[in-house]
This record gives sequence, C-alpha cells and structure tokens, in this order.
Amino acid sequence: MKLTKELLMAMGVICVTAGVATAADSIQAYAHPTLFGSQGHALVTAESDVIVGGRIYKPCHVKTIENKQNVIVGHYAKQMLKDMKAKMDEKRGALHDPKMPVLRSELAFLISEGLGLTKGDSTKYTDISEGYWAKTEIERALTADVMIGYPDSTFKPDKAITKAEVFCTFAKLMNLEADASVPVLNGQTIKYVPEWAYQATNEVIASGLLSLVPNTDKVINDEYLSKEQVAYFISAMKRNFRIDTSNGAIGCAYKYEPVAVKIKLSERLSARVSNVGDTFTAKTTEDVTICGTCYPAGSTVKGKVVSVARPGVKKPGYLEVQFDTISNGENCANFPKQLSSAQADVMKNPNIISRVLGAPFSMVGRVAGVAGRTISEGAEVIANGVEEYGGNWSDAFVDTASLHPLKGLKSVGSSFITAGKGVYNLSKLAVSGTFGVLYEFYDECKYIIVPNTTNDSSLNPDEELTIIF
Repeated sequence: MKLTKELLMAMGVICVTAGVATAADSIQAYAHPTLFGSQGHALVTAESDVIVGGRIYKPCHVKTIENKQNVIVGHYAKQMLKDMKAKMDEKRGALHDPKMPVLRSELAFLISEGLGLTKGDSTKYTDISEGYWAKTEIERALTADVMIGYPDSTFKPDKAITKAEVFCTFAKLMNLEADASVPVLNGQTIKYVPEWAYQATNEVIASGLLSLVPNTDKVINDEYLSKEQVAYFISAMKRNFRIDTSNGAIGCAYKYEPVAVKIKLSERLSARVSNVGDTFTAKTTEDVTICGTCYPAGSTVKGKVVSVARPGVKKPGYLEVQFDTISNGENCANFPKQLSSAQADVMKNPNIISRVLGAPFSMVGRVAGVAGRTISEGAEVIANGVEEYGGNWSDAFVDTASLHPLKGLKSVGSSFITAGKGVYNLSKLAVSGTFGVLYEFYDECKYIIVPNTTNDSSLNPDEELTIIF
C-alpha cells in the first residue's frame, strides 16, 4: 500500500512538473494579502516549486544568479570565461584563473567570441601550431585586423598583454573620438599608459564602460588587466553599444543617443489583474523622432506586459512593461531594442471621477476574489488533510497486519498530528481570509482618498510617462 501510494505521488509530481514546464511564464495565481502565507496558491513558473498533496517539490533545473550590481553584464562575462576555460587544453584549463593578467591568446578568444567574429585565414605565425587551443579565434582576430603579430613572424600567444595594448585594441572596435591628453579616470591618472596610447585610452574612458569593469582601482594602478576585467568590458560593450560587424570589426561598436518618448496611457494596467502578454496602447504627448521619422504628439504607442508581481501586505507588487511600436498614419517604427529596459517616470494623478466610479466594482471584485480564494484554499487544506489522514490509517493497518505493531502505532499517532495540523491550518486560513477582506476594503478606500500613497503597482489612464530607450 505504501509503495503504491509513493508511486502515485511520483506520477503526480511528474505530471504537474511537465505541465508547469510547458506552460507560459505568465501562469500566476494571486494569493490574497495574508498574515501567514498561502499553502495552495502560489506564483507558478517553470522554475518555481511544485506543490502536490501539501508537499513541496523543487525541480532540478532551478538556477539562481548572484545579486551583482549588473547581473546581465556579469552573467555574460562569466559565461565567456567559462567557455574559454572549457576550450583550453588540460594543463591550461587547470591553471586558468580569471584574476590573472589576460594573455594575447585569451584576448583574441574573448574578442572573437564576444563579437561573434566568424571569418579567419590560416595564420603564418610560427608559434601558432595546428593544435593550439585558440588557433581559430586568433586567426579571426587577425583577419579582422583587431590584433597583429610581431615582425619576427611570431604572435606570442602566451604572453601577457599590457593594459595600454588592450585599450588600443578596444579603441579600434569603438567609433569614438578623444584627444591625446593624459588619461584620467575618476579623478586619477591611469598608470602604466605610455604617451602613444593616450588617445586610445581616452576613447575607452569616453565609452563609459570602465564603470562596469570590476576593481576600478586596479584598472587605474595595475599594468595589466585581468581576464575577468576584459570579459566584463566586452560584455558591457555588447549591452551598451550597437555592434555591427558586417563591414568588419574596426569601428563596429556604435554609441547611440537615448530616445525619450512622453506618453499617456489609454487604459489602466494593474499588478492585481494584469497578466504577462496583455497588450495596451498609449498616446504621445510631444513630438519625437525615431529612425529618422518625426512622430507628432498624438501618435499611437503599443506595448505589452512582460512581468507581473502580485501585491500583498508590505509588498506593493509591480508591473514591467515593454513598448514595442509607434505609429502615425502610414508611418510605423519599432522602438530600438539596444537597451534591456525602459525607464518610466510616473506621476500619480488619476482622475477623481474615474476613481469614484471604478471603486465599487473593483472593491466588490477584490473582496469576492479574496473570499473565493480563501474558500478554495480551505477545500485544498481539507483535501490534503483527508488524503494524509487516510494514508496514516492505511499504514497503521498494513504495518500491524505485517507484524510491525510499533510502526502501526506510530502511524496512528501521525494521524492525530495530521488532524491537528488540519485544524491549525484552517484556523490560520480563516484569520488570513478575514484580514485579506479588510485589507482589500481599506486599500480601495485609501486609493479614492489619497491615490498618491497607494496603488503603486498600477499605471493609470492619463498618467504621463517618460520612457527612455
């Protein structure tokens, strides 16, 4: 009986996990504000815990990213370093240390992989053997004219490359201008930069990317950059610059000016009810030029909801929205995709008439939603408890009949614990549901009277937003 029960439970986990894995990321159940947390209703995504029969199962593919200042840049840089180590031969891979100075071969690898260089001619340098780990990437960097060898027909792939030489290499990639004055970063003169590298170093400083490179003091004071610092620089360049290698790698990174668009939404978006994938429209309030075309005030902006966090007690929730297109008559353009997100400055000024007219409907809906979810959670707690209680007594009879009376007695005791947990969970749920109803009523009243201090998880009609791309 116990084996059958475990098999059924395992099948249930497999089915639910499969369903979650194939579902969209927007599968969400809004648990009402609660004092204790919710047993049955949870935020469900492909990387969340799966709740089956009151038990929590963690899928094996759950991954986390460290909370760095810039996780996008950091994650990509770490991946490049990981790929580089994986391609090295056994000896080099064992000695690989991201904190050590970057070698010429490693710089060629990071640039080639980071920029997606694909063209390469056979190298004529005598110290690059057929089996050398970075031969392909070195050939690609040489063909792109990003790096060069030495007059004696050697490339010296295992030689550390100086900070000044790295700056000169990156200056070739970026389409920037700078003077040949002494390079200064954060008010400090950068050391170990000879005069011939002043202008290139100032171009790198002008890019603003060094602020995303780890250990700025080492960038200023050390003669060499580490492998990690170079990987971060390339990662930051890919994020903040437009990369176009169709005409070669020289000057392939273009810095672009942000586009600011002022709009007013035509509808309300709320973290309480909106779902990932919901679309919306807005109207521009000022003229804006995008892709060389002027779009006058009143042009239509379309977008969609890309992320939702449901609000609760001390959790205001939030919406993440993406602005896709702008159109006016026959003119239509996609917004630039270079930036990973848009910055929105919201002025909370919803119309008083709209607040009063909408409150009765939203209040009734929210209170009914809390009550319904409380009842459904209660039913789930009872169902889970009955299932577990029955299992306890089943085990008690099976173990006793199998001449294991002590195990049977233990299962009887577990049944009383199960019953007690059920009563406790139902009591918690009753208090939580009552609190949830009162909280929703209070929140709606507060929004009518002082909207600037509540409802922070919504974007309302006629609120003006400035989105910067």
